[in-house]
Amino acid sequence: MRENKRTETDSGSQDKVTGFLEKARKITAVYTQSTGCGIRVYDRGYSPLTDTTGESALEQNVCGFCVNCRPAAGNGSPPDSGPAEPCHELHAGAINQAGIQGGLYVYNCELGFVFWASPIYSEGRFDGALRGSGCRNAEAQPENRIPGMCNGAIPVEEFMRRLSAFPLEDAEKIRSLAEMLLLCAESLSSGGEDYHEILRRRTEQQRQIQEMLDELKTRYPAGSARPGYPLDKERLLIAALHRGDSGAALHILNGMLATLIFANPNHFRHIQLRAIELVVLLSRTEINPGGSGAAALELNNRCLRQVQEAKTIEDLTDILHTIVKRIAGQIASFQGIRHGAALRKAERFIRENFTRKISLREIATISGLSAPYFSTIFKEEMGENLSKYLNRLRVERASRLLLETDMSLSEIAGACCFEDQSWFSKIFKAYTGVSPGKYRSQGGGMIQEISEDNLSEDFLKTVK
Repeated sequence: MRENKRTETDSGSQDKVTGFLEKARKITAVYTQSTGCGIRVYDRGYSPLTDTTGESALEQNVCGFCVNCRPAAGNGSPPDSGPAEPCHELHAGAINQAGIQGGLYVYNCELGFVFWASPIYSEGRFDGALRGSGCRNAEAQPENRIPGMCNGAIPVEEFMRRLSAFPLEDAEKIRSLAEMLLLCAESLSSGGEDYHEILRRRTEQQRQIQEMLDELKTRYPAGSARPGYPLDKERLLIAALHRGDSGAALHILNGMLATLIFANPNHFRHIQLRAIELVVLLSRTEINPGGSGAAALELNNRCLRQVQEAKTIEDLTDILHTIVKRIAGQIASFQGIRHGAALRKAERFIRENFTRKISLREIATISGLSAPYFSTIFKEEMGENLSKYLNRLRVERASRLLLETDMSLSEIAGACCFEDQSWFSKIFKAYTGVSPGKYRSQGGGMIQEISEDNLSEDFLKTVK
């Protein structure tokens, strides 16, 4: 019995790999045909998958150029990785950087060949990458490095003649090719369609905070007293939120976080407690004077859970950014925008009826606007489309029922207007990161013990 089960599992895994490779073959073929550039698929260990057969002759010729023209060069490729690539470590490092950033990464080799890499994810985990190539950087000048690269085995003139077979492209064209490759990588990813976006967002958040940390290092040199908690910025943050000024609010928040990180480099728990206090403060910010107090309390509890469950500074930053943008957006929606009255009616109707199936047309009718126009302004002013907004409300209600009742998962799915238990589980996990059953068994997933030194390595480096 066990043997049969294991065989079925192995067969399923093989089918998944086969399906991925088949899809990769189609995508690489279309990309190559459309752009004239080469493309190579890498696995999670940064080794090229030579059996995709989607590599064009051009892609093979780019790195094959080094193999053929640099016979004395060392082979930096790992065992069984296919054709020798003297620059394997360069490609592996670039793919790793693309995975960290969650987006495209453009880089050059020493000969001036341009490459661009984009990560592939499976269920939110790095699972490989695509790497494009096929042209040279118009600004690169490799002539001075050629004699040493091939140990004089090939005359410089011959080397340059072979090199000139590859086209020169400007930065704008290369960027466009890289962005097309990113779209291909996103289509190959599974189980986390927004994961690239999440990582890109977090990378930008960290960059902004890093700039402020650098300023603090200059202002407070080693050995000087560290700054205290910026209470004055709390007041400025609340004032920006009351104006509905999301940009100013996020800038102030970044300054507060940078100060906390700088003053407490080895005390994640202290920073986390300050973040909890800030969430409580933000929860008191008036969003909709006519709104439901129960809804505000529900939002407050959910945000507090997220902050308590955060494991790194990056997690805290992203959670607080989301809270601040949502509050600022809602205040602007309800107080200062042209369609505030229409959205107030729609928001009230949605909150009263989201546990049943309601259509865009039905909600738009309540608001007094046409369905297409309502859909457009709803996303612009609320920061998310109607479908995501409804799913979020339903997940919030489901999480409360999971913790406060003994209802079965199928009963909760029905009570929250999910099509069935399977769809409920998928949507719930997409929003919370855990299945409904696990969420219930963990009491909401609250972390009982949090390390005092839980900073990520990247952030530790910034404050040393």
